[in-house]
Amino acid sequence: MSKRCLFIPAFVIFFSGLLDAQVIQTTNINKNPTVDYSRLTRIDSVLNEYVNKHWIVGAVTLVVKNNQLIQYKGYGYADEETKKPMTNNGIFRIMSQTKAIVSVGALMLYEEGKFLLDESIADFIPEFRHPKVIAKYNRDDSTYTTIPAEREITFRDLLTHTSGIGYPDIGNDSMNVIYAKAKIPSGLGYFDEDLLQEMKALAKLPLAFQPGTQWMYGLNSDLLGCLIEVISGMNLEDYLRKKIFDPLGMKDTYFNLPKDKFNRLVTVYTENTPGNIIKWSHSFRQIDPDYPLMTKHYFSGGAGLSSSAFDYAVFLQMLLNGGTYNGHRILSPRTVELMTQNQINDLWLGADKFGLGFEITTEKGAAIGARSKGSFSWGGYYGTTFWADPEKKLVCLIMTQQKPNSHSDLSKKFEVAVYQSLKK
Repeated sequence: MSKRCLFIPAFVIFFSGLLDAQVIQTTNINKNPTVDYSRLTRIDSVLNEYVNKHWIVGAVTLVVKNNQLIQYKGYGYADEETKKPMTNNGIFRIMSQTKAIVSVGALMLYEEGKFLLDESIADFIPEFRHPKVIAKYNRDDSTYTTIPAEREITFRDLLTHTSGIGYPDIGNDSMNVIYAKAKIPSGLGYFDEDLLQEMKALAKLPLAFQPGTQWMYGLNSDLLGCLIEVISGMNLEDYLRKKIFDPLGMKDTYFNLPKDKFNRLVTVYTENTPGNIIKWSHSFRQIDPDYPLMTKHYFSGGAGLSSSAFDYAVFLQMLLNGGTYNGHRILSPRTVELMTQNQINDLWLGADKFGLGFEITTEKGAAIGARSKGSFSWGGYYGTTFWADPEKKLVCLIMTQQKPNSHSDLSKKFEVAVYQSLKK
């Protein structure tokens, strides 16, 4: 068990405001009367099965219920070759879980009156003014024609992934080629490039669709991180440290992992054939798995952070608390409400919707899964998943470092194991 203390205000109900001044300090797993602990051990059964069958090398799980830590364990190995056990304070490459943190950072500037959600980002990076949209794309030679966008890209578009900006490598075929030709970085493996200059290069390229008309995963959070730098006058690393990590006591979340924490970084694994797990190498997606250990000045707001399950739980608990944690107000309750409600109207995203930085479980989504309506969630490329459930007052994380994973259903089985342990 980590020696760090979990500071979670037990007095705050989601969006209801401050009711008491007490802060609970705990170093042990709490006994919560709403939890059946004999059933909670089914998490152990599920995780141990996957480790023993070598479907995963290792994982960390964490569950907070009613502001109390009720489950927090490491399973298997942090490094299989050396048989290094997975401790619950392992540090993981959280990849796209970076996006939610950067979204909060941007909304802090929104609350300071620096911008409005439907304001054009071109007011801060003029190169994005008058964007173009692909009209026709020729797959034979990757040429294309464009038409003018019907409106400018806004901050809300970036926060909801509805801007028309795609992703290098993992986006659709046409945008992959267009970005590759322009050498647009995916956000990882680029250490000394200038973030603003790269985003200005992105501004010259066409959008995949008219802003606000579709949902498509893309470099929106990287651009949002750049806008934080432009507006705040600070680099993204310093800004997040000062505004979020230090106030919340998030001591294990970094773009540049300190040397004294190198030994806690969990090894990344992949499968060369389904079920055959091997260590990730440079040959996979041209991303050096040691990037958290390398000094970098290009901070990817979409994928660049590493963190622990505990640290990320603190961040999520702050949101469940309506924007405050351990005496520090990060966001107002109203802004947290905006973040965690449907912001894309009827645009398609499966059964669920998207808020300002999170996927939001809808009534339809809740009807087919364990999470309650209104839960907010996301995950990271290497196999980390989180969600927070305001109705059940839950914060849950399962963290692995494996991609692809032919047994990725583990996260859903963990989810079922959490909810089946609740008495109410």
